[in-house]
Amino acid sequence: MPRMYKPARAGPKRRKRTGDEVREEGLAAARQLLLEGGPGAVTLANVGDAIGMSHANVLHHFGSAAGLQSALMGSMIDDLTAALGNVVDLLETDQAAPRTIADHVFDAFDQGGAGPLAAWIVLSGDVARLEPIRESVQALVAAIVGQSKDAGAPERISAAVLMMAVSAFGDAVIGPHLRPMLGQDDDAMRDLVARFLPLFLTSDFLSPASS
Repeated sequence: MPRMYKPARAGPKRRKRTGDEVREEGLAAARQLLLEGGPGAVTLANVGDAIGMSHANVLHHFGSAAGLQSALMGSMIDDLTAALGNVVDLLETDQAAPRTIADHVFDAFDQGGAGPLAAWIVLSGDVARLEPIRESVQALVAAIVGQSKDAGAPERISAAVLMMAVSAFGDAVIGPHLRPMLGQDDDAMRDLVARFLPLFLTSDFLSPASS
């Protein structure tokens, strides 16, 4: 009886790419792997298979699996910065803007997978992996501050980003389990953040309480 062999699955054809192309394609593949299989699926080997490149070559461009995951988190924050565009103008002119902005941030952490990925990075105990993300977070704050002419904007906007990011992170990770315990619907935290967000435009919002 002839031996039956399972035909090999055809993968992406290997081709010569620039370093920037490899990183761009690698991060796109990593994001898809994150959405389909969670943070544990974001490995150099899986990314290599997805883009038709050897493990060694992917390692060369990202340094390590941890480096790949940190780069992916940074790219997500960069995308969020672009999505928030003219956020200050929107808050000042559009009553629906706070909810739209909250949805952008919460979607990035929930549907976009940034929440589970951030938890994965933090729980690894290797906090140095968060360092590459610093630049992206600071760029996000700077992009929003740059839209305002208010001298007190940097402090308030940093606080607003902190409030939204921590809320969205918590909602993505524990929200689905905690909300039902409290009789809250899926959008409860988004609604709460949207209500608070306009307060950060008030010049005296973070002023010390009078004694």
